[in-house]
Amino acid sequence: MKNLHKIINYTLLVLLISSCTKNIDITPVSNLYDDIFYKNLTEFDAALVGCYNGMQKPLMDEWALTELRSDNAIMGNPTSSSIPNRELSDLDLLIPATTHEKVYNYWLNSYYNIFNVNKVLSSLHISYDSSNAKLVYDTTFTLISDADRKRIAAQASFIRAYHYFNLVRLYGGVFLIDRPVTAAESKSINRSSVQAIYNLIIADLKNANQFGEPSKYANIAKNDLGRANKWAAQALLAKVYLTLNNKPQARILLDSVIYQSGYNLQPKYEDVFSTTNEMNSEILFAVRYQAGKVGLGSPFPNMFAPSSSGNAIVNGDGDGYNYPSYDLPSAYSSADPRKNFNIKYYGSKLYSNKYILYDDIHHNSPLLFQDDGENDWPVIRFADVKLMMAEVLGFSDSRAVGLINDIRTRVGLPDVTPTTDATFEQCLSNERRLEFAFENQRWFDMIRYNVTTSTITAENILKAHFAAIYNQHYASYLPVISLQTLQSYVTHEHLLLPIPQREIDNNTQLVIPQNPGY
Repeated sequence: MKNLHKIINYTLLVLLISSCTKNIDITPVSNLYDDIFYKNLTEFDAALVGCYNGMQKPLMDEWALTELRSDNAIMGNPTSSSIPNRELSDLDLLIPATTHEKVYNYWLNSYYNIFNVNKVLSSLHISYDSSNAKLVYDTTFTLISDADRKRIAAQASFIRAYHYFNLVRLYGGVFLIDRPVTAAESKSINRSSVQAIYNLIIADLKNANQFGEPSKYANIAKNDLGRANKWAAQALLAKVYLTLNNKPQARILLDSVIYQSGYNLQPKYEDVFSTTNEMNSEILFAVRYQAGKVGLGSPFPNMFAPSSSGNAIVNGDGDGYNYPSYDLPSAYSSADPRKNFNIKYYGSKLYSNKYILYDDIHHNSPLLFQDDGENDWPVIRFADVKLMMAEVLGFSDSRAVGLINDIRTRVGLPDVTPTTDATFEQCLSNERRLEFAFENQRWFDMIRYNVTTSTITAENILKAHFAAIYNQHYASYLPVISLQTLQSYVTHEHLLLPIPQREIDNNTQLVIPQNPGY
């Protein structure tokens, strides 16, 4: 059993109340639980579980804001005129409306869980000092022991940093809300700068690194597997620094994880995702799911299984979402086992297989109940740590190519031998694409390349992708879109999503600026 994801009435109550109105500006939930929770260790631990559970909801839409907008996935039915399918097409084409439902839902659900975290940290009497970019612990707090306080705060601050890191990369400067606020207070908060958001993210992850569980992987208690620890905080902070092109700081953290954490690659690629091998030595952090009709099962087997497949792949049919791009299978070597694990065919239909229930005995097993998968969603893997280190070191350091080849050796592929900075960067980009397909990494990688590489840009990747499969896919759109028009949608401004229009319209006190291009 996944102890981290037991159902608790508090979490369900929050979800029920917050579902009554989809507007973070006017939901005065910050004062609903003062007389119910957070007075002793049991209540703090239960609230923290609620924060972990709250990470599931944004993932429902994250694939559409990342994989679908990258060169990894497409909208499977380009001729469909249904509103849901047209909205997915608009994301695929990089032209979502400011009223786009998935753009809004991801924003909303991320902020709901940020509220959960803020409630925990505030109840622990921990605040964010923006002038010094650090978390401040009130020394008068005595409700629980100092050790428990720091343990809970480390995990909560990691979760908040995770949400804000995704938000700032998808939307740019967002609302910096670091404490529970009332409805009236929320209307006085405008968008913060990108730098201000990153300052909070770094402060949160430094806190998680300082006070997170420091045990090496082999010594982590079974009940603590799945909780954010020191090593997860270091790996995520390294990715933050790498995104900001601060490679020296990223290198320090990655060195620590590689040589001190006890995490390592699994022998086989498929072992990483086995439901009988969860939280293995390669998974530094994952959003966890628990099957068994307890309300915490994964919806992704049904979402990603091919449409009109009945019960052949999963019980209850599939939606056909996250449809693999036609140029992705050809990017894999025919000898690469990742190809047949990540992408499968049902008749002539491609589908993403990574989150279809897999175990060591039955391999792909049919889902017992609809929308009730067991598969966790990996957020940080040791393979990611190794490839980030390769990116930090660059072609001039001979160890960088060796780190790429470590990943290839695991799947039985020959070494790459880049001879220039450009070919090294292309090898690294290709390896990350193939290794992390359908893990919501590709979009964020492409955005980072705009800053950290000399030869690769997100715009060039996307324009080449549109050209590569235009005749096979995009030419089928109605009304017809020319390749020239399609490529014109790929602009620097469209690499950010729009700020949800409801956030702009519902604030009667401030003018909330929209992102350029929308």
